[in-house]
Amino acid sequence: MQPFGVYVHIPFCAKRCDYCAFATWTDRDHLIDEYVAACRTEIRRAACRPATSVFFGGGTPSLLPGYALASILAEIDRVPGAEVTVECNPDTVSPELFAAYAAAGVNRVSLGVQSMVSHVLRSLGRSHDQQNVVRAVRTAADCGIERVNVDLIYGGKGESPSDWRQTVEAVLALDPAPTHVSAYALTIEPGTPLAKDPDRHPDDDDQADKYAVVDDLLAGAGLENYEISNWAVPGDECRHNLLYWQQGDYRGFGCAAHSHAEGRRWWNIRTPERYIRAVRDGAATEAGAEHLDAATRRFEALELALRMRDGVPAAVLPVGELEGFVEVIGDRAVLTRRGRLMANDIALRLDV
Repeated sequence: MQPFGVYVHIPFCAKRCDYCAFATWTDRDHLIDEYVAACRTEIRRAACRPATSVFFGGGTPSLLPGYALASILAEIDRVPGAEVTVECNPDTVSPELFAAYAAAGVNRVSLGVQSMVSHVLRSLGRSHDQQNVVRAVRTAADCGIERVNVDLIYGGKGESPSDWRQTVEAVLALDPAPTHVSAYALTIEPGTPLAKDPDRHPDDDDQADKYAVVDDLLAGAGLENYEISNWAVPGDECRHNLLYWQQGDYRGFGCAAHSHAEGRRWWNIRTPERYIRAVRDGAATEAGAEHLDAATRRFEALELALRMRDGVPAAVLPVGELEGFVEVIGDRAVLTRRGRLMANDIALRLDV
């Protein structure tokens, strides 16, 4: 069966992180019931084909009551064994919430951990309790949720090499140990509090050193790098993200959600109020769209493939000029660790 994904955007947050540029709001909780109803209506109207993966992102989806998220999921037609993931803040989960998720068909949660060191969390504008991470992982397992992803961010102001090592080692010591870890270099997004504070901007060399640390530690624990910023125990890769990286078709629901079908991309109205109103009035929720021509799609396919462990056809890169950055395996060119750190520059040399 051809993979097909469904993404549901939940725009509510208790606190906005200093580095965040997503479509999220901290003062819209009064809209939750109307928003959930609008998502359910939009999904019913779309009548999509069965999904092989579903992803609730945000924002903080775990701010929704369990029954509310379950009611949205119930509207989504899924194939047997579909991957269903919910992003969670460790501070907003409970045994009751995870039990509701499991009963509804959620089989994967993605915890926004970022760091396991208090002063680093503060520098990122986050406030969660590290012990809540420990409890969340244990509770998910106890409730029968099969897989836990842990998301990390490195390169924040004041994060020492030992702080970062402590974070990764603490994550690997969780019980049960996560089978998937995403580790992202802190990036500066225009308009965020972080962007307006140059003293807190990350250092490229520091981030490169920390990438080597996380790669070594995760590999030593049996997690393989399958995309530049993602490691998993073989078989536990995130199917939904793979669908994005392989240019699959997906449908997004909720405000600001993006969709893709055969080279056409479109996105929904950005603010929750306008989105709710549009659905209620039977108006279009689409705010804009773009059509990708064949050359653009081919370049994007190669650019995305370059980031993954199987790489690209060796013929599309000047591999002789990229010694140390690219390894040729059979007829494929695969980035080395040094190459992963330079992926954007190497992508400019792709021959499409």
